[in-house]
Amino acid sequence: MSWEVVIGLEIHAQLATRSKIFSGASTAFGAAPNTQACAVDLGLPGVLPVMNAAAVEMAVKFALATNAQIGQTSVFARKNYFYPDLPKGYQISQMALPIVGEGRVKVVQADGSEKSVGLTRAHLEEDAGKSVHDQFPDATGIDLNRAGTPLLEIVSEPDMRSSAEAVAYARHIHSLVRYIDICDGNMQEGSFRCDANVSIREKGAPAYGTRAEIKNLNSFRFLERAIEFEIERQIDVIEGGGTVVQETRLYDADKDETRSMRSKEEANDYRYFPDPDLPPLVIDEAFIEGIRSTMPELPQTRRSRYVQELGLPVEDARALTIDRHTADYFEATLDDSFKPRQSANWMTGELFARMNRDDVNLDQVPVSPLQIKGLLIRMNDGTISAKTGKQVFDELWNGALSADAVIEEQGLKQISDTGAIEAMVDEVLAANPQQVADYRGGKEKLMSFFVGQVMRASKGKANPAELNTLLKKKLDN
Repeated sequence: MSWEVVIGLEIHAQLATRSKIFSGASTAFGAAPNTQACAVDLGLPGVLPVMNAAAVEMAVKFALATNAQIGQTSVFARKNYFYPDLPKGYQISQMALPIVGEGRVKVVQADGSEKSVGLTRAHLEEDAGKSVHDQFPDATGIDLNRAGTPLLEIVSEPDMRSSAEAVAYARHIHSLVRYIDICDGNMQEGSFRCDANVSIREKGAPAYGTRAEIKNLNSFRFLERAIEFEIERQIDVIEGGGTVVQETRLYDADKDETRSMRSKEEANDYRYFPDPDLPPLVIDEAFIEGIRSTMPELPQTRRSRYVQELGLPVEDARALTIDRHTADYFEATLDDSFKPRQSANWMTGELFARMNRDDVNLDQVPVSPLQIKGLLIRMNDGTISAKTGKQVFDELWNGALSADAVIEEQGLKQISDTGAIEAMVDEVLAANPQQVADYRGGKEKLMSFFVGQVMRASKGKANPAELNTLLKKKLDN
């Protein structure tokens, strides 16, 4: 039997606010347990939640970035369930009227093709605390620092048909929320987490199969592995005569398997009702337009501009718009004296290779875009060769102030004077009459020999273009 996989993702993006969604408590990561949970986060008697305007702005930013509907009136509800790390006994979330409605994104996959994925909704909610199981030998600890942290839960349509498509979509959203500065995307710290809803159905069947939800996947690799395991598990269950049950499952990375956590709840199990302490959230067109005016150029628009206006290959444009910082860095290296593709080649080649070698990200790179620009200007105007440019880049990486300073201090300036190069060429040809005769007899590969001899005589400083022109002219006469 041929099976089709159906996947939808629920992504929880922690919004990059300094305080929590309904209180003034800090959201900073790494504080001592239970030092950043105030009375509002704990739901103590007599306290009231107050909406964080910055969280609303960030939700609207996401809607604008995904061409999604914006709910100008949205409602907060209480989602009732009882976990030790949920101090109030309910979570404040949005149900019937979310702030972000339907939208759609185009995802670039690994093979370069595009996949269109629908967005069902994105709603604001508060995070729960954290249960800590490894600090005490016979008890579970509760850290409520995360309680009340603002989240944007982004729910996709079940449009993905493989683990690869799901990962490509998750990466797209991860890149987008960082690009528009609403989430730092740190998966190790829990700022960006995925739940995967996975089902299978007979190929061509109109109805969806019974889904299982895999919770709290905090890496793209785990997302892919968990989906792959779940697909095989469900196929084995059905082909073995069993029935897939709707449930919530966890992924065990050590065993590379999913395991049952609890039966999957429906919305009515949570007894949603409007939160009586929070009025409807109403935003007007002026508020939305004000945020629209601050929106950065989005990745897809930037990619198109790089291809159409700057003449970059599609692959380079994608690599340079993977995040906003990379694109901004690239644009800061551009100069009218050389083609944008030269800068793109240097970044995707030398700079990215060095970052990989030293295991650093762009924020940690010791070379500024202005230093790259200065280096490219000197390579382009003939002051140094491309080979020497790599040497200069090494010095910049190790703390040198500028390409000009390195060139001056180390005497790296390229010899472009035709007379000086011609004199060296004449000396080399005079010293190697047999090779000259062999070249003129048809052994044209000897050209590299002559180039090497002149380069040695010039200590690598002869302008390669001038040198080749002069050599060819003299050898062909």
